[in-house]
Amino acid sequence: MYYVLSCKDRVRLPAQFFSMKLEEALTQILREKYERRVNKDTGVSLAVWNVKPEGDGLVIPGDNAAYYDVKFDTLTYLPQINEIIESEISEVVEFGGFVTLGPIEGLVHLSQIANDFLTYNKKTQTFVGRESKKFLKKSDHVFAKISTVSMKNNIPETKIGLTMRPDGLGKDEWISAKKASAESGTAAKKEGAEPKKETKKKKKEE
Repeated sequence: MYYVLSCKDRVRLPAQFFSMKLEEALTQILREKYERRVNKDTGVSLAVWNVKPEGDGLVIPGDNAAYYDVKFDTLTYLPQINEIIESEISEVVEFGGFVTLGPIEGLVHLSQIANDFLTYNKKTQTFVGRESKKFLKKSDHVFAKISTVSMKNNIPETKIGLTMRPDGLGKDEWISAKKASAESGTAAKKEGAEPKKETKKKKKEE
């Protein structure tokens, strides 16, 4: 899930930035400090903007810099357990498929792709269901649910687990086929129930 947070920080502005406009210089430093960094509580910081210094800068003797208290906004991404995401398969490997989640990737393990026994074709890099014949490949559009979240101090070490086994999840074709099958089954039940009602009526008339 994406969030816009209002933050405060004290920024050290080195002397080489003094020739720049103050807000531009502070923005550059804050972007280098926060963007693409991971915080376990707030998630991955994606963008910093609306930087506003509060009051005059503070100069410390012997330090070739000025310090400013600033307010700024940042856009962050923090995955939540049970959150439903819509995305694409970015890579398929023998143990599962990776799904793009904004700035990071999540993994749908082989056991969580579908309610079927799947085989991996190394040549085509696809999974195929033994009974359902469902297949999954790179660039497929999918719906998945976040099942586990392990936020670390950087993006490569952050681990997100996904599942596509519950009803309503998976590839678009799987969802459509499931819905069509359910509607067909409902219609068949209704058609099968009508003759029984007529039979009961006839018996009463006799």
